[in-house]
Amino acid sequence: MDGSKLGAYVGFARRAGKLTVGVNAVKAIRGKVYLLLLDRDASENTKKETESLKSRFSCPLVVVENLESLTGKPMSKLAAMQEEHLAKAVIETVGAGL
Repeated sequence: MDGSKLGAYVGFARRAGKLTVGVNAVKAIRGKVYLLLLDRDASENTKKETESLKSRFSCPLVVVENLESLTGKPMSKLAAMQEEHLAKAVIETVGAGL
C-alpha cells in the first residue's frame, strides 16, 4: 500500500478534525463514521472490539501498516474517519492495490 497517498488522506482528515484516534475515543463517537483504520499489529482484543464497532457504524474496515506514523499519535491502533470523501479516497487507494 502506498503510504504517501494514504498518509496524505489521513493527514487531511486529521487537520480537518475528522479523524478520531484510539479505541476508547472511537467508542465515544456519536456521529457518522465512514471508515475504520486498524493497525495490523493490534491486539486480538482490539481486533474484536473493532469488529463490533464496524457493525455499529456500518462502515468499511481497512487494515494498515504502522497506523501510528500515519496519525502522528504514538501507540495508536484504531482510527475512525468521519469525512466521507476522504474515506472513499482511502478505499479507492487500497482497492487499487497501492
